[in-house]
Amino acid sequence: MMAKDESLRGSSSDPNPNPNPCPICLSTVTQESYLDHCFHRFCYSCIIRWSNVSASKQLCAQSSLKCPLCKTQNFSIIHGYDGTSFQQHYFSKSVGNSEFFSEAHRYRLKCYYTEPGDLADKLHVSRYWKSRKYLQQNLFLPGWLRREIQALMQEEDVDIIMHHILGVIDSLRRDWLNKSRISSEMIQEELRMLVSEAVRPFLTGRTERFVKELELFLASGLSIDAFDKVYMKHLGWKVVDTSEEDDDDRHAEEEPLEHAPAVPYLYILDEDSDRN
Repeated sequence: MMAKDESLRGSSSDPNPNPNPCPICLSTVTQESYLDHCFHRFCYSCIIRWSNVSASKQLCAQSSLKCPLCKTQNFSIIHGYDGTSFQQHYFSKSVGNSEFFSEAHRYRLKCYYTEPGDLADKLHVSRYWKSRKYLQQNLFLPGWLRREIQALMQEEDVDIIMHHILGVIDSLRRDWLNKSRISSEMIQEELRMLVSEAVRPFLTGRTERFVKELELFLASGLSIDAFDKVYMKHLGWKVVDTSEEDDDDRHAEEEPLEHAPAVPYLYILDEDSDRN
């Protein structure tokens, strides 16, 4: 009896040799890959085979793939991440090559897989809130929101979502005008909470990062083009022209920042990560 108890104790203490296997083959993940919306992890070859089987059962061309685990619709597979870059396999060949999905969209999508480092300090985010600059309307915000949501959702028609977010921010601004004694910390937290609630149904696991990027853009006070250049310089990336703005939108001054490349990383979240 004692020998049996010791055997049970020994087996229960053995670590799981493969605590996070590929959900399809149940073996150690090889050629790590992730679905772009739910971020569930698979072997690249396994999820490709799964997508091929799924496509063979459809009468029309496949434009997305339902995750085998959570049933979320995904539009591409992220794979080949080497610490600085990654590749994307699109289920619909028209998505990655569509006219609306420009180099600017690809650049912004790549930002979500890269740690921005101390960019918040260099753009003086805390000063933006303490100086009450949030009461000023940002004329560049609609264009930035449209491009950001298009890049994240990989869909062109996002105007309803964009106007929904703008409505939330404008409503907050009107309330803040009548609240002279509320602290900047409380206002900052209120924006984060309400914008998160507004975008979570659409951006799911990217919600928290999106709100941080929104703060960076608002605090910068820059045009979209100038903001892009500051961001790329900070990350140590080659600065390319991402502007699709009119000439009148390019007059904002770009404040010089010290160059400090940030460490790229793969921004992987589970379904509940934004709720913590």
